[in-house]
Order: sequence, then structure tokens, then C-alpha cells
Amino acid sequence: MSATPCPSCSAVGMEIFYELERVPVHSVLLLPTREEAITYPRGDIRLGFCRACGFISNTAFDPSLHEYSERYEETQGYSPTFNAFARRLAEHLIERYDLHGKDIIEIGCGKGEFITLLCDLGENRGVGIDPAYVAQRSLARPSERVTFITDFYSEKYAHLRADFVVCKMTLEHIHQTAAFVGMVRRTLADQPHTTVFFQIPDTTRVLEEIGFWDIYYEHCSYFTPGSLARLFRRCGFDVIDLWRDYGDQYLMIEAQPGSGAGRAFPGLEDDLERTAAGVATLRREAPRVLHRWRSYLNDQYAAGRRVVLWGSGSKGVAFLTTLGIEREITYTVDINPHKHGMFMAGTGQQIVSPTFLREYRPDVVLVMNPIYRDEIQRDLARLGVSADVVTVEMFASAVTGA
Repeated sequence: MSATPCPSCSAVGMEIFYELERVPVHSVLLLPTREEAITYPRGDIRLGFCRACGFISNTAFDPSLHEYSERYEETQGYSPTFNAFARRLAEHLIERYDLHGKDIIEIGCGKGEFITLLCDLGENRGVGIDPAYVAQRSLARPSERVTFITDFYSEKYAHLRADFVVCKMTLEHIHQTAAFVGMVRRTLADQPHTTVFFQIPDTTRVLEEIGFWDIYYEHCSYFTPGSLARLFRRCGFDVIDLWRDYGDQYLMIEAQPGSGAGRAFPGLEDDLERTAAGVATLRREAPRVLHRWRSYLNDQYAAGRRVVLWGSGSKGVAFLTTLGIEREITYTVDINPHKHGMFMAGTGQQIVSPTFLREYRPDVVLVMNPIYRDEIQRDLARLGVSADVVTVEMFASAVTGA
């Protein structure tokens, strides 16, 4: 047990169930040398589960270790699969909330692709706020409709008016979750008709698939549908919708300032028992899954078979550092050209372009996210590369019986 209060509901007594020591505190920074990659600052992970609200937090998290700067390279915009999802999501939000000629704010806008898409498709006006925004690395074409602020969102931006507020893949990076969502609610105190949309990873899948590759230092906060809805209601939002998308990897919530009520979603929200069971499953089965992966990669190496990892983002860093993989995998592939020639934090594998595989001729391509498997297989076929394509969750069903 941890004496640390739950950052989401303030209950005391979070149950520690998963621990990692000395993991890189950042996973997607551009690290130009192997030495810098393997010596990058590290921190510990001690995941605690709150039985009162279902929230999961890294109780050992130290925000002072983070570096959200121009070296941060998080965009997924080079993937046709991801771009199709982003466009479909933007079209859905525009249609549902009649976002035409409206004012939109995106908190944690990354390189600005989504806020630009919303504004271009709906002829809206936008403000994107992110400390790691770098115009030169954005895939979005410059738009007079969007203004970018290189900063963290805070109450000093309460003067910005918005009909719609977007926050995608950001809340999981914030340790004091209730304080942050409460702050967003206060900035909308005199804007009762503003709708907010948050997107985060869904932790249900991580627990039940023993998804250790989705547990890393940057993600200090882990939500299920129930814990997310309870947080928003507790902070004075009325929940409008709650749903999953992108192969059930992403969790979405739509809400408006209110009294903390709104619609109920019992099929999704009543998940405390399921979450507790998932916590127990991860705690019990993680050592067996890790052992299977280490044995598999060691066997491939001993047989002289070349394994490459496809996906140099946080999943890849977590996979390699959790398993302690160095010699068994030499290269990591990524389609983002800004990452080519860089190195993986913690273990130091070099990041290469897909075309490198024409010469390297791997025997196994290990896909970090199964949703991209078809896209990757098409790329391999185009390159004339024949290899076994396996996805990262292949041992989970064997161990858990899923």
C-alpha cells in the first residue's frame, strides 16, 4: 500500500501492483547518439490502484524529470491508418457539435495536425497550446485559421473563449489529474455551453492483455471508462458521451460544464470489479509474459535470426527497457523521417527507415501496435522484404487464456 492519496479522488491507500526500476523518463525525444540514449535520465514506476475510484497512478512519478521541448517527437501523422482515424474523428465531432465557424482550443496539440484538421474541415478558428509544438516538424500545412502557443495550458489562458475544447493524449501525462481537470472546469466557469472532448489510452486492455509495453514513465496516469467518467463528474462536468475507438485502444469522453451529472453509461462505467480483476491478472501474469518474450528473443538470437522492432515510440522503448533487450535487437524501424538516425532511450538501438530493410533482410518484424500490422505488411511487400510479422501481444492470450 502507498500512503499517497489518489490524484483522482483523494482516497488514501493506493495498492501497489506493478514496479519497474530505472526506466527512461522520456520515450520519444530525439536522441542523436547512442551514448545519450543509454545514459538518458531514469526514474521508477510503482503503479498504484485506487479501489475507491478505479484510477491507476505511478506513485513514484517525479514531474521535475520531464522535458517537453522541441526535441519531443510524438506525431503519428506519417501513418495512413492513423490519418484515416483522425479524419474520421474530426468529421464526427464537427457533425455532432455543428463545428462550423466556431472557436476551438486544443490543449496539448502536439505538432498541431488535429486542431488544423478541425479548423480546415469546419472553417473554424483555433488555438493550439503545447510546449513541444514545432512548426517546422508539423505535417499540417500552415493555416491562417490556427494560432499556436508554445506553453503548458493553465488558468492564465482562461481569457480564451471556445465553443469546443479538445485534449487528446495528454491527460495520461499529468499526475495530478483532478487538479488539472478541475482547472479546465474553472476556465470554463462562464462558458456553460462549451463542450470538452478528451481522448486517452484505455487501461482495460493494458491490464487484461498484460500490455507491459504500454506502461512507461511519461504515462503516469491510467484510466478505465469508469474512473474517467467519475473524475469528470467529480470536477463538475456533465458527461455527454463515453466510448472507445481505434481498436478499443483509445477512450473518449465528451462533457460540458454542469453539476456533475449527465448521461450514465452503466455498461462501460460499472467497471470497478473488472478493473480490480485486471490489476490482479497483470500482477500475477506479467512475470510469465516477460519470461516468454525474453526466451523467444534469446532463441531467435541464438539461431542467428535477425529481429527488428517496428515502431520507435513509447511502446517500443517500454518493450525494450522492460525486457532489458540490447543485443537481441539491433535496429528499430520507424516511418517518421525525423527519427531516422536517432537512438532508442535506455537500450540504444538505432532507428532506421523502412528502406533500410531491403539490405538488412530481417527474419522477424516485431510490430509494436497490432492496429498497424496490415499497413506494415503492405510496406514490407512494397520493399520486397519477406519476414515473419508478429505482433507484440502474441504471448498474452497463451498466458491469460484470452
